[in-house]
Amino acid sequence: MDSRRRPSKPLLTSSGEVLHRKQASPVTDEDQIHRSPKASDALPLPLYLTNAVFFTLFFSVAYYLLHRWRDKIRNSTPLHVVTLSEIAAIVSLIASFIYLLGFFGIDFVQSFIARASHEAWDLDDATPDFLVDDSGCPPPCPIVRTPNLDRQVLATLSSEEDEEIINSVVQGKVPSYSLESKIGDCKRAAAIRREALQRTTRRSLQGLPLEGFDYESILGQCCEMPVGYVQIPVGIAGPLMLDGFEYSVPMATTEGCLIASTNRGCKAIHLSGGASSVLLRDGMTRAPVVRFSSAKRASELKFFLEDPENFDTLSMVFNRSSRFARLQGIQCAIAGKNVYVRFTCSTGDAMGMNMVSKGVQNVLDFLQTDFHDMDVIGISGNFCSDKKPAAVNWIEGRGKSVVCEAVINEEVVKKVLKTNIDALVELNMLKNLAGSAIAGALGGFNAHASNIVSAIFIATGQDPAQNIESSHCITMMEAINNGKDLHVSVTMPSIEVGTVGGGTQLASQSACLNLLGVKGSNKDSPGANSRLLATIVAGSVLAGFLF
Repeated sequence: MDSRRRPSKPLLTSSGEVLHRKQASPVTDEDQIHRSPKASDALPLPLYLTNAVFFTLFFSVAYYLLHRWRDKIRNSTPLHVVTLSEIAAIVSLIASFIYLLGFFGIDFVQSFIARASHEAWDLDDATPDFLVDDSGCPPPCPIVRTPNLDRQVLATLSSEEDEEIINSVVQGKVPSYSLESKIGDCKRAAAIRREALQRTTRRSLQGLPLEGFDYESILGQCCEMPVGYVQIPVGIAGPLMLDGFEYSVPMATTEGCLIASTNRGCKAIHLSGGASSVLLRDGMTRAPVVRFSSAKRASELKFFLEDPENFDTLSMVFNRSSRFARLQGIQCAIAGKNVYVRFTCSTGDAMGMNMVSKGVQNVLDFLQTDFHDMDVIGISGNFCSDKKPAAVNWIEGRGKSVVCEAVINEEVVKKVLKTNIDALVELNMLKNLAGSAIAGALGGFNAHASNIVSAIFIATGQDPAQNIESSHCITMMEAINNGKDLHVSVTMPSIEVGTVGGGTQLASQSACLNLLGVKGSNKDSPGANSRLLATIVAGSVLAGFLF
């Protein structure tokens, strides 16, 4: 660690007590790893000689006692009458038995447990002096110690002060979620939380990386209480020829052959002149649920909101939330005396969930003037519908609605895809259309759209949970030009992506967006980058079906 670290301030516990720190002493990796001396170090002889002595003693005294007891039985001498030599032999037998049991019994069990576990854990009998309070009493619960500490943690934590904080977290005196604010160093907080977690659960996180990540970038935005990060390999499919431009598509996945099959589809599209796309709609939705005392009163709100004469006023109120948010429409549904109001608005280059939620809140506050008896149950009533398969998204769309198509000539179908046009058309009809209908699929009239969508979402910092509605897709294939060419298309009504906010700001995800040329916000035409990303997703899905 940096020797110029600022002097540490007193650490307050959750009960307001001050933990007294002692002056830090240098601790090396060797000191941490080999903290406890071996039991064999206390033996006067080498271990193999000591074992030989006790083996010889055990069998010799056992033979002596058995020989003496046989003579007593023959002479009718009571066995409990023993001589001084027999007493010494019995004591020697017990002592050697205890030693051998301890060496070959307990040591065997401990070594077996250590091999079965990824990390050997034990309880330290001695309480460290910095954990003893002013009364001289140790803490109420033992501290779990790791004989082989996480080397990544050792690289970050090296002072007695850090050890004190770790133990405070283990004992519950300091909440784990408050480490960043109390310490002021996000990486150090993650390392302390990580070690406290290992000691509390007695499970190792040895394979989870800690180093090489900017923990400041996720504070208060992407992830709470971090202890490391998961590595997912990123591969490239392409180039994808789409609307006259080539794109190298980053895909983060652990599924073998996914990128290879998508890459082959990109090759088929490229050899056939490329694919084209059309953006049909661009609008994020949010649908609060409100309740009235009667269905009649609920219908009055529905008529008011859907009246075109009131749209300009509602739009002005809604648009105050952001310079990018622009209200596009309002759709209402009634269930008894409950009203579900689905707002749709443009959100620039952001995916827009927070933006549209703020606009909705503005409108709800405005409506309280004329509908003071309106009870707002929730800012989201699931009529949006977010992160769930829903017919409203399949029919009305959510986010970006895109159609992408390509014409693959017969020669490419045979040489690259290793099949023929009639077979592909039949397979699509029987599997993607008829098979999905038999299964009762909702927006799932495709082979594996979610595979490609998920991989691109993870690589570019999108919300992986929105893969659900973003993977709504219907695949159409048709033989054209007297069966010489294959027309293939994908229609995806609810691709929910953004190029600013959330995980898009992280270094790795930002680099993948930059590879596609859609990093950040488009200054000239707000929303252009996110719309282009949506078409690339659709084009990649199209390529993924041509395998």
